[in-house]
Amino acid sequence: MRDNPKRPGLVNFRQLDLNLLRVLAAIHRTGSVTQAGQALSLSQSATSNALARLRDFFNDELFVRSPGGLQPTRLCEIIAPAVLAQLRSLEALVMGQEDFDPLTTNMHWKLSLSDLGEMQFLPPLAAALRAGAPHARLSNISVGAADVATALETREIDFAVGILQPRHRGVHAELLFREQYVAVTSQRWRPAVGRMGRSLTPAQLATASLVVSSPRATFHTSVEQMLARMNLADRIVLRARHFGALPDLALATDLMVIVPEAYAKNLSQRFEFRLWQLPDAPFYDVRLVWHASTARDPAHQWMRALMHRLFARPADAKDAMPNDG
Repeated sequence: MRDNPKRPGLVNFRQLDLNLLRVLAAIHRTGSVTQAGQALSLSQSATSNALARLRDFFNDELFVRSPGGLQPTRLCEIIAPAVLAQLRSLEALVMGQEDFDPLTTNMHWKLSLSDLGEMQFLPPLAAALRAGAPHARLSNISVGAADVATALETREIDFAVGILQPRHRGVHAELLFREQYVAVTSQRWRPAVGRMGRSLTPAQLATASLVVSSPRATFHTSVEQMLARMNLADRIVLRARHFGALPDLALATDLMVIVPEAYAKNLSQRFEFRLWQLPDAPFYDVRLVWHASTARDPAHQWMRALMHRLFARPADAKDAMPNDG
């Protein structure tokens, strides 16, 4: 640690070159002096010099070396996210985003959805954008659930939708709806034991051969966790990476597919499926998440309102609650 007893709060703020704050934010985002310099079109020596000046001003190392790259100090973790948020607000103001017009905007929105989320959310969202923001673009970026907060902070993505529980500082969330898993089979399928009804008994489920999908994006492996709690993990005979093949698996075999209820109801409108309620299946919250730095951006506000209008279920509207994770 530095021995200089001065405190940053006692230093005249006008002595700080504000360009150094861009370097601070870039190093915090990349974890590397070299990558930060590349992002800012600065040489490594210029970036290293800027870091030295920042360390002197704040009387703190700001970043320390570790096997995984530069790690921020406690003081840096307080300062850098606030600096990044202010820089983005200033960028939005300078670039004129305060006068957002959906009919003329060429915004490129970047979402993170699982493959199931892509099937459920992209068609209605794309249709709404073609009608209300015809020049806008939309991309689905694959981001693991554990990396969503970082991707939002670095603007790799603007939003994520899924079974997410953000607890990171600066990440906001809104509940869209509550989801529950159900079983889907062909119309020919019959339980091996007991009487047939709308719901399966534990004994009937214990004799079924199950199929689950375990996507790597924003939906976690909650279905397998649920089956493990029911002592049914050994009944899983097929694990798929994506949801796309599941309808054909249910139609062409004697397998029982476990899927979210909203997806099952959508499938039942297009295929001859039978839906079964599962015993004691828990509910999961599907949330829209975004970063605090975009909370007041008019373009992002418009997009969040559109997604809420398209996907929030009225019965759950009372539970919608933006929060700082």
